[in-house]
Amino acid sequence: MNQRFRWPDEQLIRAAQDGDLTSLTTVVVESQPHVRKFALSLCASPQDAEDAAQEALIILYRKIGTLRASGALASWMFRIVRNECLRQVRLLVSRREETTPDMPEAETEPSAEEAVLRRQEVRRISAAIGALPRDQRQVLLMRDVQGLPGRAVAQALGLSNAAMKSRLHRARTTLRRSLEAPDRAPAPNPDPPAGGETRPWTP
Repeated sequence: MNQRFRWPDEQLIRAAQDGDLTSLTTVVVESQPHVRKFALSLCASPQDAEDAAQEALIILYRKIGTLRASGALASWMFRIVRNECLRQVRLLVSRREETTPDMPEAETEPSAEEAVLRRQEVRRISAAIGALPRDQRQVLLMRDVQGLPGRAVAQALGLSNAAMKSRLHRARTTLRRSLEAPDRAPAPNPDPPAGGETRPWTP
């Protein structure tokens, strides 16, 4: 068994929850490689993954006392990272919509009802994107949301241009089908690791 990158043991976590600063620091340090691995598998880009991992570790440091079961650290951190990655997607989608010049500028501000509907639509699109497999989510975000050139996307992902286009087509098709079924919420992807129950945490 690899002892170098194991999760902190329960005794150390309990000591950290009891306020021992040395134990808390050790918990954060030993959790870091696992948190970064989660982030790289869930976020759209390495930079987004780095930001999500940093945010998750800050939350771990500040809120470890809210962890109900000391054996549930992995599951809790997975949820925090996933929430942060989804938050980044929502920001990207929202900014993309705000900067897309597809309609003349409106003369009046949108009504409160229109603003609420728009936020709901952004959340729905973001959830559908977040439910895509990682390879499809990456290419869709880089090409359609961030607006990067196809050649740059292919190079960043280590793909040929044809392979990038094929993957993008699959991602768009999957996303369209998900959005055409408004009564069905997209299932999160991937599933969180086993680790017991934790208190709900909302970013």
